[in-house]
Amino acid sequence: MQKPEPLISPDTVFSVSDASALLKGVVETAFPRIRIRGELSQITRATSGHIYMTIKDAGAAISMIIWRGTPVAFKLEEGMEVIVTGRFTTYPARSNYQIVVNEIEMAGVGAILKMLEERKQKLAREGLFDESRKKPLPRLPQTIGVVTSPTGAAFQDIQNRLRERFPVHVLLYPATVQGTTAAAEVAAGIEYFNRMNNVDVIIVARGGGSLEDLLPFSEEIVVRAAAASHIPLISGVGHEPDWMLIDFAADVRAPTPTGAAEMVVPTKLALSQEIDNLWHRLSGAFLTRLAHAKQRIESINIKSPHQVVMEQMQRIDDIARTMDILINTKMQAAHQKMIAFDGFANILSARFMGLNQSVNHAGQMLNSLSYKSVLSRGYAIVRDDKNKIITRADGGTPATIEFADGVLKI
Repeated sequence: MQKPEPLISPDTVFSVSDASALLKGVVETAFPRIRIRGELSQITRATSGHIYMTIKDAGAAISMIIWRGTPVAFKLEEGMEVIVTGRFTTYPARSNYQIVVNEIEMAGVGAILKMLEERKQKLAREGLFDESRKKPLPRLPQTIGVVTSPTGAAFQDIQNRLRERFPVHVLLYPATVQGTTAAAEVAAGIEYFNRMNNVDVIIVARGGGSLEDLLPFSEEIVVRAAAASHIPLISGVGHEPDWMLIDFAADVRAPTPTGAAEMVVPTKLALSQEIDNLWHRLSGAFLTRLAHAKQRIESINIKSPHQVVMEQMQRIDDIARTMDILINTKMQAAHQKMIAFDGFANILSARFMGLNQSVNHAGQMLNSLSYKSVLSRGYAIVRDDKNKIITRADGGTPATIEFADGVLKI
């Protein structure tokens, strides 16, 4: 670099404040805008919200500050390679210079891919990409909500393809699709349609671009808004090889914005063919059922009233004959039982005579075995004063003597 010419006379004497102010003016005038690539270190977030850090390479290091409110699209980490855009200035109180950062972006595809992979794993662990969360697309949506830039080619492509296939009502939520505010605006669009509940399906779209350009569609705020949408959502960001994290959270991923329009509605021709196929299937099924009904009707043999009456009379005759047989059988069985009852009296009379003879015989046996019979033959029973029988000469003092005709007390 060429050495600049001196701005002041070497003999001029300045105060410390004047010299600091002069140096600050020179630095800010010479570097109103500068872009620097390097590695982050010494990252500190003050209680005021400002972020202080250093950007360095192998040979030097420069202090930097990001004022509170300056948008930062990703998490700042030690060792991350970035490109910062800002202006040089000085801080007289410490006699040093620093960069006031207006924009910061990742440097190199490798760093971006590493960051995206870490973020993808984190969100996947939270379940934001689970297949169970996916919702089916409506068959024929009446209104489609599109979140994209109103001036971009993506919105025009979607409208053109919808007009070609199946015209429907389209509501646009205008959002920037690149830059530091893009992620917040896209998330706000998704939340708006869900809050208003005025569309049947949502398309988040953007045309192709570099990995850095598509980064807003991998921000957590966008992914979480897509996963939380209760309205089916299609992601149509970039081209076929481009995969952003919103693609994993969306219900359906389209390779391009045009592909999203093709997924959301059928073509008029395809719908007409589907209706024709349904009509043919319906009419064929109806004709088949009609033919079967006709065959069943033709197979019915309609009889004359006279024939029906005669058949019923024949059934009655058959029933009468069956009843006669049953009644005669029952009567014969009852007659036999009655005959059996007539002989039952004779059987009972003979039984009674036999029982009477047995009783008489038993009475005769009882009389012959009774001790009264023994007394009638001249014997007697001697009892003591306790009415016990005395059987021996020394058995006690007799009190009574029983004979056949009475008792004698002694």
